[in-house]
Amino acid sequence: MVHIAEIKKEIEQLPKQEYVNLRQWFAEKDWNIWDKQIKADSDSGKLDFLAKEALQEKDNTNLKAL
Repeated sequence: MVHIAEIKKEIEQLPKQEYVNLRQWFAEKDWNIWDKQIKADSDSGKLDFLAKEALQEKDNTNLKAL
């Protein structure tokens, strides 16, 4: 099994463009995980309170135009 220390050492030796590509891959992977979690939370109703709060603020005219 490869250990984190070995992976770190290999990453540090990557050419600049490969390092950039790896960082982009990690960022995309993290965003995909985040998107799935947000969708699951939304579908389950966990985020309904946010919509309710926003609509209440709108009804109370507490929102600012962007």
